[in-house]
Amino acid sequence: MKIFKKYLALSLTVGSLLFTAAAHAQEAPDALVKRISQDVLDTAKNDKSIQGGNQQRILALVEEKIIPYVDFERMTSLAAGRYWREATDDQKKQLITQFRSLLIYTYSGALSQVRDQKIDFKPMRNDPADTDVEVRSQVIQPRGEPIQLNYRMEKAGTSWKIYDVNVLGAWLVESYKGSFASEIGRSGIDGLIKVLADKNKARAAKK
Repeated sequence: MKIFKKYLALSLTVGSLLFTAAAHAQEAPDALVKRISQDVLDTAKNDKSIQGGNQQRILALVEEKIIPYVDFERMTSLAAGRYWREATDDQKKQLITQFRSLLIYTYSGALSQVRDQKIDFKPMRNDPADTDVEVRSQVIQPRGEPIQLNYRMEKAGTSWKIYDVNVLGAWLVESYKGSFASEIGRSGIDGLIKVLADKNKARAAKK
Protein backbone atom coordinates (compact mmCIF):
# COMPACT_ATOMS: atom_id res chain seq x y z
CA MET A 1 0.00 0.00 0.00
CA LYS A 2 2.96 2.31 0.71
CA ILE A 3 4.29 1.90 -2.83
CA PHE A 4 0.76 2.27 -4.18
CA LYS A 5 0.37 5.66 -2.46
CA LYS A 6 3.84 6.76 -3.54
CA TYR A 7 2.93 6.46 -7.20
CA LEU A 8 -0.71 7.44 -6.85
CA ALA A 9 0.18 11.13 -6.84
CA LEU A 10 2.30 10.68 -9.93
CA SER A 11 -0.49 8.82 -11.69
CA LEU A 12 -3.08 11.48 -11.06
CA THR A 13 -0.61 14.23 -11.73
CA VAL A 14 -0.28 12.79 -15.20
CA GLY A 15 -4.07 12.87 -15.45
CA SER A 16 -4.34 16.59 -14.68
CA LEU A 17 -5.20 19.25 -17.30
CA LEU A 18 -4.04 22.68 -18.47
CA PHE A 19 -6.15 23.04 -21.61
CA THR A 20 -9.61 24.35 -22.31
CA ALA A 21 -12.65 22.09 -22.36
CA ALA A 22 -12.71 22.33 -26.15
CA ALA A 23 -9.16 21.07 -26.52
CA HIS A 24 -9.92 18.42 -23.92
CA ALA A 25 -12.83 17.11 -25.96
CA GLN A 26 -10.99 17.06 -29.29
CA GLU A 27 -8.10 14.85 -28.18
CA ALA A 28 -8.14 11.14 -27.53
CA PRO A 29 -7.73 10.39 -23.82
CA ASP A 30 -4.25 8.90 -24.18
CA ALA A 31 -3.07 11.80 -26.34
CA LEU A 32 -4.49 14.24 -23.83
CA VAL A 33 -2.78 12.62 -20.87
CA LYS A 34 0.48 12.29 -22.78
CA ARG A 35 0.50 15.94 -23.83
CA ILE A 36 -0.11 17.40 -20.40
CA SER A 37 2.02 14.99 -18.39
CA GLN A 38 5.38 16.57 -19.18
CA ASP A 39 4.25 20.04 -18.17
CA VAL A 40 2.84 18.84 -14.85
CA LEU A 41 5.83 16.67 -14.05
CA ASP A 42 8.16 19.56 -14.87
CA THR A 43 6.24 21.74 -12.43
CA ALA A 44 6.77 19.24 -9.61
CA LYS A 45 10.41 18.63 -10.53
CA ASN A 46 11.39 22.28 -10.89
CA ASP A 47 9.46 23.88 -8.07
CA LYS A 48 11.90 24.13 -5.16
CA SER A 49 9.12 24.69 -2.67
CA ILE A 50 7.47 21.42 -3.71
CA GLN A 51 10.77 19.57 -3.59
CA GLY A 52 11.31 21.02 -0.14
CA GLY A 53 7.96 19.75 1.09
CA ASN A 54 6.08 23.07 1.25
CA GLN A 55 2.61 21.73 2.04
CA GLN A 56 0.69 24.85 1.05
CA ARG A 57 2.31 24.88 -2.38
CA ILE A 58 1.81 21.13 -2.82
CA LEU A 59 -1.85 21.30 -1.83
CA ALA A 60 -2.37 24.25 -4.17
CA LEU A 61 -0.81 22.30 -7.04
CA VAL A 62 -3.00 19.29 -6.32
CA GLU A 63 -6.15 21.41 -6.17
CA GLU A 64 -5.29 23.33 -9.33
CA LYS A 65 -3.98 20.64 -11.65
CA ILE A 66 -5.28 17.31 -10.42
CA ILE A 67 -8.53 17.46 -8.51
CA PRO A 68 -10.73 19.15 -11.18
CA TYR A 69 -10.10 16.24 -13.52
CA VAL A 70 -10.99 13.35 -11.22
CA ASP A 71 -14.57 12.07 -11.02
CA PHE A 72 -14.83 11.77 -7.25
CA GLU A 73 -18.52 10.97 -7.27
CA ARG A 74 -18.05 7.91 -9.43
CA MET A 75 -14.87 6.92 -7.61
CA THR A 76 -16.63 7.15 -4.22
CA SER A 77 -19.71 5.28 -5.41
CA LEU A 78 -17.56 2.45 -6.77
CA ALA A 79 -15.55 2.26 -3.54
CA ALA A 80 -18.76 2.17 -1.47
CA GLY A 81 -20.17 -0.60 -3.68
CA ARG A 82 -23.71 -1.76 -2.92
CA TYR A 83 -23.87 0.48 0.14
CA TRP A 84 -23.94 3.54 -2.11
CA ARG A 85 -27.55 2.77 -3.01
CA GLU A 86 -28.45 2.67 0.67
CA ALA A 87 -26.89 6.04 1.49
CA THR A 88 -28.99 9.19 1.74
CA ASP A 89 -28.17 12.17 -0.45
CA ASP A 90 -26.54 13.88 2.53
CA GLN A 91 -24.45 10.80 3.35
CA LYS A 92 -23.33 10.55 -0.27
CA LYS A 93 -22.28 14.19 -0.22
CA GLN A 94 -20.30 13.70 3.00
CA LEU A 95 -18.65 10.53 1.71
CA ILE A 96 -17.52 12.28 -1.47
CA THR A 97 -16.19 15.23 0.52
CA GLN A 98 -14.25 13.10 2.99
CA PHE A 99 -12.90 10.65 0.39
CA ARG A 100 -11.83 13.57 -1.76
CA SER A 101 -9.96 15.12 1.17
CA LEU A 102 -8.33 11.80 2.03
CA LEU A 103 -7.01 11.40 -1.50
CA ILE A 104 -5.83 15.02 -1.62
CA TYR A 105 -3.67 14.42 1.45
CA THR A 106 -2.41 11.18 -0.08
CA TYR A 107 -1.47 12.89 -3.34
CA SER A 108 0.11 15.90 -1.68
CA GLY A 109 2.17 13.73 0.63
CA ALA A 110 3.66 11.86 -2.33
CA LEU A 111 4.01 14.70 -4.81
CA SER A 112 7.23 16.02 -3.29
CA GLN A 113 8.83 12.63 -4.09
CA VAL A 114 8.67 13.27 -7.84
CA ARG A 115 12.25 13.48 -9.13
CA ASP A 116 13.57 12.01 -12.38
CA GLN A 117 10.74 9.67 -13.32
CA LYS A 118 9.55 9.47 -16.92
CA ILE A 119 6.36 7.99 -18.28
CA ASP A 120 6.08 5.65 -21.24
CA PHE A 121 2.58 5.30 -22.73
CA LYS A 122 1.40 2.09 -24.33
CA PRO A 123 -0.43 2.06 -27.68
CA MET A 124 -4.14 2.52 -27.19
CA ARG A 125 -6.59 0.54 -29.29
CA ASN A 126 -10.16 1.68 -28.91
CA ASP A 127 -13.11 2.86 -30.94
CA PRO A 128 -13.35 6.66 -31.24
CA ALA A 129 -16.95 6.32 -30.10
CA ASP A 130 -15.93 4.73 -26.79
CA THR A 131 -16.78 6.76 -23.70
CA ASP A 132 -15.06 4.51 -21.15
CA VAL A 133 -11.42 3.60 -21.76
CA GLU A 134 -8.22 2.45 -20.10
CA VAL A 135 -5.00 4.33 -20.75
CA ARG A 136 -1.94 2.19 -20.06
CA SER A 137 1.53 3.40 -19.18
CA GLN A 138 4.55 2.72 -17.02
CA VAL A 139 6.80 4.87 -14.90
CA ILE A 140 10.47 4.65 -15.87
CA GLN A 141 12.71 5.17 -12.84
CA PRO A 142 16.41 6.02 -12.71
CA ARG A 143 16.83 2.79 -10.76
CA GLY A 144 14.60 -0.24 -10.46
CA GLU A 145 11.97 -1.88 -12.61
CA PRO A 146 9.28 0.14 -14.44
CA ILE A 147 6.08 0.70 -12.48
CA GLN A 148 2.78 -0.22 -14.14
CA LEU A 149 0.44 2.78 -14.18
CA ASN A 150 -2.97 2.59 -15.84
CA TYR A 151 -5.99 4.89 -15.78
CA ARG A 152 -9.70 4.30 -16.24
CA MET A 153 -11.28 7.33 -17.84
CA GLU A 154 -14.83 8.22 -18.74
CA LYS A 155 -16.08 10.80 -21.20
CA ALA A 156 -19.02 12.77 -19.88
CA GLY A 157 -20.26 15.41 -22.28
CA THR A 158 -17.17 17.10 -23.71
CA SER A 159 -14.65 16.14 -21.05
CA TRP A 160 -12.63 13.11 -19.98
CA LYS A 161 -12.16 12.37 -16.29
CA ILE A 162 -10.21 9.77 -14.34
CA TYR A 163 -12.23 7.56 -12.04
CA ASP A 164 -9.76 4.82 -11.16
CA VAL A 165 -6.01 4.25 -11.19
CA ASN A 166 -4.02 1.02 -11.31
CA VAL A 167 -0.58 0.94 -9.72
CA LEU A 168 1.43 -2.28 -9.70
CA GLY A 169 -1.62 -4.28 -10.71
CA ALA A 170 -3.93 -2.95 -7.98
CA TRP A 171 -6.86 -0.66 -8.74
CA LEU A 172 -7.39 2.23 -6.33
CA VAL A 173 -11.14 1.68 -6.01
CA GLU A 174 -10.71 -1.99 -5.16
CA SER A 175 -8.06 -1.18 -2.57
CA TYR A 176 -10.55 0.98 -0.68
CA LYS A 177 -13.67 -1.09 -1.36
CA GLY A 178 -12.79 -3.76 1.19
CA SER A 179 -12.01 -1.34 4.00
CA PHE A 180 -15.14 0.70 3.25
CA ALA A 181 -17.32 -2.41 3.39
CA SER A 182 -15.72 -3.56 6.65
CA GLU A 183 -16.24 -0.19 8.33
CA ILE A 184 -19.83 0.10 7.12
CA GLY A 185 -20.47 -3.43 8.39
CA ARG A 186 -19.20 -2.42 11.82
CA SER A 187 -20.69 1.02 12.26
CA GLY A 188 -22.80 1.91 9.24
CA ILE A 189 -22.32 4.60 6.63
CA ASP A 190 -22.12 7.32 9.26
CA GLY A 191 -19.36 5.33 10.94
CA LEU A 192 -17.35 5.29 7.72
CA ILE A 193 -17.86 9.03 7.30
CA LYS A 194 -16.56 9.59 10.82
CA VAL A 195 -13.50 7.39 10.27
CA LEU A 196 -12.62 9.29 7.09
CA ALA A 197 -13.24 12.65 8.77
CA ASP A 198 -11.02 11.70 11.73
CA LYS A 199 -8.21 10.63 9.38
CA ASN A 200 -8.48 13.92 7.51
CA LYS A 201 -8.41 15.95 10.72
CA ALA A 202 -5.32 14.09 11.88
CA ARG A 203 -3.54 14.68 8.56
CA ALA A 204 -4.57 18.33 8.48
CA ALA A 205 -3.14 18.81 11.96
CA LYS A 206 0.23 17.49 10.76
CA LYS A 207 0.32 20.07 7.93
